[in-house]
Amino acid sequence: MPWSMFNQDGRRKYLTHAEMQSFLHAAEQCSPEVHSFGWMLAVTGCRISEALAMTRENIDFETKHVIIRCLKKRGKQVFRAVPLPVGMLDMLSDWFDAGKLPDGPLWPWSRMTGYRRICEIMDDAGLTGECATPKGLRHGFAVMAIQAKVPLNLVQRWLGHADIKTTAIYTSAMGAEEREIAARMWDVSGIRRSGKTRNNTNKNQEKLQKKYDKSTEIHKITEINIKEKPSNNYTFSEKKEITKLKNEEEFHDESKIYTPPCLMIQFWLYCNRSYQSKTFNVPFHDPIY
Repeated sequence: MPWSMFNQDGRRKYLTHAEMQSFLHAAEQCSPEVHSFGWMLAVTGCRISEALAMTRENIDFETKHVIIRCLKKRGKQVFRAVPLPVGMLDMLSDWFDAGKLPDGPLWPWSRMTGYRRICEIMDDAGLTGECATPKGLRHGFAVMAIQAKVPLNLVQRWLGHADIKTTAIYTSAMGAEEREIAARMWDVSGIRRSGKTRNNTNKNQEKLQKKYDKSTEIHKITEINIKEKPSNNYTFSEKKEITKLKNEEEFHDESKIYTPPCLMIQFWLYCNRSYQSKTFNVPFHDPIY
């Protein structure tokens, strides 16, 4: 039976991106040995036994890779190269230059000691649960790689999986794209972040009120200057005010505009909107006072 990304209680087994960052920050406060060990598991997704078998020769500063021996391939000498970030390479370089490295494995600990070191960092980072383990780091690395659109076959090689179906299980973790799709669904159904449904009627009324208030300010001067005045007697400033009024964006929607008191302005705006939409299908209605 294939394993799942969640345990029997429905809790995830992998660390999220934010939790991985917390782990890496907590590891920085430890000794160079523990710091480098925690980072190696986090940035390569290697198994704890694979990290404990690493020597100085496995770090290739030229190609910026670590060469990991796949210990699960019994009876076979199988290696895989996993790229290392610059921060990890700099930290290893400083540690190597200090000249305090053992001749054999970089971390000459037992498996249980290595496990405890990781759990101590998790505790310092405030992380708990089944995801706060070396396996949680491995799963978290895989999930972040998938969500970063790393090709599945490349993730398979980095993790040392024999079957790509095992790697494909990590695609079940929810990523940013899936959350964005769900957000669009919630937006269509009117669910806001507060958990309350959006009242479209009230929202539209608020928009209309804002348009009305803005339009009222625009028309204050216009009403005084050109009300009940023949169009052929408009002064230059009055014509300029009408032109400004005509170009306002609020007058592009026939159903939501504020109706000016001057019939001439209404007709002018109607013609302008009709010309912009290249149609005169919308009838012009006389104002009702």
